[in-house]
Amino acid sequence: MKLDDLINQTSEWLRGTGPQSDIVISSRIRLARNISKLPFSHRALKAQSQQALKICRNAIESSDFMKGSIFMKIDELNSIDKQFLLERHLVSKELIAKSDSKAVVISEKEIISIMINEEDHLRIQVVQSGFNLSQAWQIIDKIDAELGSKIDFAFSHDLGFLTACPTNTGTGMRASVMLHLPALVITKQINRLLQTISKLGLTARGFYGEGTQASGNFFQISNQTTLGHTEFDVIDNIERMVRQIVTHEQNARKILNAQHKIEFQDRIYRALGTLKSAHIITSNETIELLSMVRLGMDMGFVKNIIMSKLNQLFIFTQPAHLQKLEGKALSPTERDVKRAEVIREAIGK
Repeated sequence: MKLDDLINQTSEWLRGTGPQSDIVISSRIRLARNISKLPFSHRALKAQSQQALKICRNAIESSDFMKGSIFMKIDELNSIDKQFLLERHLVSKELIAKSDSKAVVISEKEIISIMINEEDHLRIQVVQSGFNLSQAWQIIDKIDAELGSKIDFAFSHDLGFLTACPTNTGTGMRASVMLHLPALVITKQINRLLQTISKLGLTARGFYGEGTQASGNFFQISNQTTLGHTEFDVIDNIERMVRQIVTHEQNARKILNAQHKIEFQDRIYRALGTLKSAHIITSNETIELLSMVRLGMDMGFVKNIIMSKLNQLFIFTQPAHLQKLEGKALSPTERDVKRAEVIREAIGK
């Protein structure tokens, strides 16, 4: 596989399958690991970073889980390709910001991605469609064990796995769930819910994770700390919270349908009409309108659109994807025109 092959496939988190997939878009587990006796990435000299890259690459490329994967050095990618990987949730902003001695390895179906020399020497990520944290954990636990048999990870019997950021020390695990919560936003219940989440040791982020605001009514719910908690504690805490959030969203949708059905349907059909007919459209407007159409599909108002195809539009209308589809760099105005064209071709009929 090559990087350009990714444009022709659906990312795991966009498949629209799995438990509670009408509200829970995807489940992700990430593990932070470092090589014993080597400085953390931000303290390492160039030779030490290159040594870490070599050790990690050798271990990953001999992994049974990563057969058929793509290995890419970040400093060999152009700016569009870096943004393309970010839009697909395969790399972080930190990895592509300073690209020297950094790399990413992506599995054939984009279920697994491993960043090398980001904040930690290894950032292992597994994504599953729908509400599937337990399945994601089963996969990543096996990968971690395999790589741990090839690499001497930095570990303390008192603290657990040692990481560059103290909040990751312990299990080194961050578990997160991507939720689509338009009804809670429309009914203005979302702020109270987010405050409750914060009090329970969880955090809510936007579509692209840490440092981003919620857009398109998407929220990532994840644990804030790992020290003093087992992996199963973290997963159980998030799963219990997500079940409550899903119930609140389902109730809010029922209220909208029962008490404001005409206004609710009108908002959905106006969004669909705009997407079908627009010849120029911005990224922000697109994601908000797609959110409403997705809600309409979940509630049975909008038919004859395949969910995975609609989900794809959330990233295929992003700047780098549009430029990859066109095969050249585009100005902001050209991207707005291309974006409208892609949407019309996908759902216009």
